[in-house]
Amino acid sequence: MATDDLALHNITVRFGGLVALDDVSLRVAPGRIVGVIGPNGAGKTTLFNVICGFVPPSEGSLTLDGRPWRPRPHQLSRLGITRTLQGVGQFAGMTVLENVMVGVHGRRAEEEAFAALERCGVARYAPTFPGALPYAIRKRIELARALVAKPRILMLDEPAGGLDADEIQWLGGLIKEVGTTVLLVEHHMDLVMSVCDEILVLDFGKPIALGTPDEIRQNERVTEAYLGTPA
Repeated sequence: MATDDLALHNITVRFGGLVALDDVSLRVAPGRIVGVIGPNGAGKTTLFNVICGFVPPSEGSLTLDGRPWRPRPHQLSRLGITRTLQGVGQFAGMTVLENVMVGVHGRRAEEEAFAALERCGVARYAPTFPGALPYAIRKRIELARALVAKPRILMLDEPAGGLDADEIQWLGGLIKEVGTTVLLVEHHMDLVMSVCDEILVLDFGKPIALGTPDEIRQNERVTEAYLGTPA
């Protein structure tokens, strides 16, 4: 049996009297695409912040490759863990190519950065400064910067935000063929259902369902909490 790339064990996070995550467990096997969904305020971003070491759990623990692990933000890159942000965080004074080169080191950095831009369909913008580009293009650049690092675990935080239907379809294809472990937080349910092997559903910080897309579709608690109960 393969060792989990990453596992969360009974994670609880409290901010004063607020319980942001309540006894959340999740195992992420190598090469799997795992979605995390839930209403606004469900704890999705907090879960990502725990994995990245920005928020320490009040209770519970994490393991990486089956070993106890205490995440540290500055160690993520060395461990092969890359996260995109909900928005776009490019450096305004650098070209698109230079922004993507931030995610890779070595003599072939420029070549690899350009290849990542090509993979994301935005190589023609390589010499451009990102500030004047449309939001959807900048989202693709953000993806290229994540992919150029060749991560073993790719954490995507609402990558479809600001994209139209065709762009979301393109994104789904990219996620499925990226060839690495993926953790996906996303509000676009069609995207989540089409790419994920397994989905964790949170509601007010508490896990209410974990299963395949078909199992999640048929789960009444998910329908009530997130998808909306049919009239």
